[in-house]
Amino acid sequence: MDDIAVGRAIRAIRVRKRLRQADVATRAGVSQQTVSRLENGALAGMGVGSLRQVAAAVGARVVVDVRWQGADLDRLLGARHSAMHEVLATLFADLPDWVSLPEVSFAVFGERGVIDILAWHAPTRSLLVIEIKTELADLQETLGTLDRKVRLAPAIARERGWDPATVSTWLVIAEGPTNRRRIAAHRSMLRSALPAEVPELRAWLRRPAGPIRALSLLAAPGSPRAFAQVHRVRSARLPARRRGGFSDTHGTGAMRQPTASQAEPEPPRRSGTRPMGG
Repeated sequence: MDDIAVGRAIRAIRVRKRLRQADVATRAGVSQQTVSRLENGALAGMGVGSLRQVAAAVGARVVVDVRWQGADLDRLLGARHSAMHEVLATLFADLPDWVSLPEVSFAVFGERGVIDILAWHAPTRSLLVIEIKTELADLQETLGTLDRKVRLAPAIARERGWDPATVSTWLVIAEGPTNRRRIAAHRSMLRSALPAEVPELRAWLRRPAGPIRALSLLAAPGSPRAFAQVHRVRSARLPARRRGGFSDTHGTGAMRQPTASQAEPEPPRRSGTRPMGG
């Protein structure tokens, strides 16, 4: 962000609208001195919130763009999401009669977007829309986006020669303490929107019968938090090796991913957990 250019833009818009700095300050709820500093490009020490308030006061919008080592930032941000894709692709490769397509883009009735994974079970004509989230930031937006994709899914499937009898949905969220706290805070809403958990989902994937709406958490092999967004950095220590896999939001069901060494003992599971093969 070019501080001088931002200040010049705010000043130009203010003058065009025939507003005084005092008028803008009143509208934005800041001091006139803050407006003056901004227009002079002195943004050091100024909060992003104040900058957005002043911009909004003149009818403008501020977009902050973070850049780091060219395309490396895009790869960094997408690495966890891609890793979750790989785990799900492995799961469907081991399930008979399922075909899964990653990153299915669509443009239906003027609505555009991307379905993370679109899976098709031909014998039962079952269509499954999978949404992957490394971080559960806005639950209502997530559920709204998922509902929209489910609504458009039959038309998207027919473009690929599939004629679904049922459309199901599966929300997969990266395992992590922050995501678990957000899920716990909206448990009732999630239970209503996505009632099925891992044991029911596991059985359904093997023999689809009717639609299902499921929610599960996904942990990476070796680290229960590797897929989730990292918010804190602590001193390095050797983590205990763990098997990755899917679990219920309350942690009682498990759908495990295979490990590289079958000789390695499996950590004890809570009562009621069963491996994918069991």
